[in-house]
Amino acid sequence: MKPMTLIVSTLIFVLFACSDSAPAPISNKTTASEIVASNNSVTTDQTDAISPRYKNGTNDQNKGDKTGIVRLHGNIAAASGSMMYLYETEARNIALLDSAKVVGGIFNFNNLEIGRGIYELVLNGKANNKTQIILNPDESDVDIDFKSSRLNGNKTAPSSIENTAWFKYITLENRNKNEIKNLRKGMKDSPYRSRIEEQIKGKELELVQTQHEMMDTYSGTYFAKLISWKNPMYPNSQGKYFEDLDPLDNSLIHTMAISDRIQGMMVKFSKGEDSRFFACIDMIKAHFEPNPKTLESALYAMLDGFYNTGKEDICQYILDNYIFDEDCGADLSDVIRLRAQGIINLQVGKTPPNFNIEEYNGGKVNLMETAAKNQYTLVMFWASWCHKCEQEIPVLIPLYSKYSGKGFEAIGVSIDQARKSWRDVIETKGMQYLNVSQLQGWDSPIVKDYKITATPTYFLLNSKGEIVLKPKRIYEVDAYISQNLK
Repeated sequence: MKPMTLIVSTLIFVLFACSDSAPAPISNKTTASEIVASNNSVTTDQTDAISPRYKNGTNDQNKGDKTGIVRLHGNIAAASGSMMYLYETEARNIALLDSAKVVGGIFNFNNLEIGRGIYELVLNGKANNKTQIILNPDESDVDIDFKSSRLNGNKTAPSSIENTAWFKYITLENRNKNEIKNLRKGMKDSPYRSRIEEQIKGKELELVQTQHEMMDTYSGTYFAKLISWKNPMYPNSQGKYFEDLDPLDNSLIHTMAISDRIQGMMVKFSKGEDSRFFACIDMIKAHFEPNPKTLESALYAMLDGFYNTGKEDICQYILDNYIFDEDCGADLSDVIRLRAQGIINLQVGKTPPNFNIEEYNGGKVNLMETAAKNQYTLVMFWASWCHKCEQEIPVLIPLYSKYSGKGFEAIGVSIDQARKSWRDVIETKGMQYLNVSQLQGWDSPIVKDYKITATPTYFLLNSKGEIVLKPKRIYEVDAYISQNLK
């Protein structure tokens, strides 16, 4: 492993000292005044105080993971022959688990061998028609009744306490988030800013109270444990920030818990400094080290997060020290290495995934074949509704006219969903370069392959299909091409 700084080593020592002891008993009852006091306090120093927002949702009934056979079935107002797809989740990633045909308005998944976690149902493979459910082998028969063909619409789960609780909670949480979002919109330049901030704190308090009440109502369920992970036990202690997440509990993997907690830690303790990011990474790795499965999930969540925020140097630290290191990476599976390779392939000097996608004027565009025919090929991810794209496209068009036919090609990859919106912009702007789209929005496979989280995003490839530049603006492409095109 590469040498680490003194601060990193010292912080890891603190982590080991803290994580060996069991948490102190916690009262199940938290008063509103305690939560308000917690919300209003500003912490400048780290403290081991237990947050009043935290409530332990784990008991002997729902502790750890459990694997078993579950039957998932239900009713939906969809045409016979429609297909229902079931995916297992890992943070924001999904993997197809099974599919079932809708016959007479009924779907049926028999003999699913699953572990506890959040799963996703998708109708007819359409990314905009999906919903998340809880599956727990403690409930061997799960019946979901959809009131329409929209999976995110009204639905009930007559035989599932887990999903009765989950559907109710998600409705309340979404309502609460929308109310807070609307309040935040009114804060800008408002003379009543302090009053609005108090209203936001009140709404946050309402959600915490709802969480605590529902954890009591549905005690012993996986739902109760899942909700308890939303609020850290020690939010102001870097060394104990993950203490309430049991690294041996594999049911953590099929949720957003690890990813959300990592993001919370980085925001709270890193201060945007690389050395502090490294310290957080080392602590997280140490916490999950007893279980290779949760460790892999945590490592990939960090890789994904840092890559998506443009911190590729931090990604390299994780890759070098914890995934491809001969000592630290010894117990990891090939799966995490393949995932890591997907990020490596998007770095300068590497070859990104090939694609073969429908072109605006008909036919298909193969990236590697196109790159091989040109000295440089620009891949631009854009969308018809993207304001920055509106500013950049008029700069790309004359650049393309200048170098087209001289060894330069450009491919616009739209992440639109509506074909008309996509075509209208191409025709209005007069975009003469290649344009492709899978018309699946942010759920497009190419978006996932290239880890696109914002538009516009650019990759400049050479004739070998290798990335030579990842510019932020078109003028950077112009400068590079003018110097290097022969």
